Amino acid sequence: MIKTNPKNARAKRALEKKESKLVENVKTALFIQGSTGTRLLHDAMCDLSAFKKPDIKRFQKKNDIKPFEDASPLEFFSEKNDCSLIVFSSSNKKRPNNLTFIRTFGYKIYDMIELRIQKNHKLLIDFRKTTFQLGLKPMFVFNGPVFDSHPTFKHVKSLFLDFFRGQTTDLQDVAGLQYVITLTAAEVEEGKALPSVYFRVYKLKSYRSGQKLPRIELEEIGPRFDFTIGRVEQPSPELEKEAMKKPKQLETKTKKNIETDGMGDKVGTIHVGKQDLGELQTRKMKGLKSRFDQVGEDFDDQEYEYANDEVVEDYEPAQKKQKV
Repeated sequence: MIKTNPKNARAKRALEKKESKLVENVKTALFIQGSTGTRLLHDAMCDLSAFKKPDIKRFQKKNDIKPFEDASPLEFFSEKNDCSLIVFSSSNKKRPNNLTFIRTFGYKIYDMIELRIQKNHKLLIDFRKTTFQLGLKPMFVFNGPVFDSHPTFKHVKSLFLDFFRGQTTDLQDVAGLQYVITLTAAEVEEGKALPSVYFRVYKLKSYRSGQKLPRIELEEIGPRFDFTIGRVEQPSPELEKEAMKKPKQLETKTKKNIETDGMGDKVGTIHVGKQDLGELQTRKMKGLKSRFDQVGEDFDDQEYEYANDEVVEDYEPAQKKQKV
């Protein structure tokens, strides 16, 4: 990004907002309609933007853009509107009802993935009307081990978590947990296409249970989408390394000689000085004094030193008396 000198105070404030920060702002999503968009795609983007409000921007006019062939118009819109998340809609015979989710870093394309909406969809208008406060952060549930093992589904998981992350805060309020977004996918089979991703949204409802904790139930509020994964563009290693880099101010300072074991317990190493064993007192009780030392048959040392400094050499144990 080329730095420019501001001409007035207003331009200076606008440039300061775009500068890099230790804790980044809430990511704004830009919804763009393609030249071949459909009514379904328009309604789907409206429903997705309802959960992202108020951090959204939408274009009303259609734009002839092909993200995987020429992404320069998207980079221009990203910089002009200061948006790092883009949802682009397009539809054709080969890829019908297609939503392209795009992330940018430094107003350059970071990664892209196509999610096509299947026919068995339901929009918000098809469900019973329910309301919840805007700006709330949803809870996420990922059903299926593929979200932790397959690279494409890892991409999908990272995308949706980043898309609905919201504002970073340490405050925890149970009243703010009002809805849950679930993503479900089956196992990946060799030689077959990737399984679909089932997108569902539920609202939390609490009822009296007669106990200390209430009874929680989930009610589907929509929208309901079954996504088929299309083309995927992963970030380059250099761009990914730069995007994942943490500033020095946020890096946790490691304490020397302190580590955490596998059970989560904190273990520390203590360094002490060298001990002088010559000053160590070992005989403190009466029974351990030298005059009470006893020598048995199994004593085979050649020299034995008593407390009165007398040394007996070639000591032979006394013979036992035998009965005749």
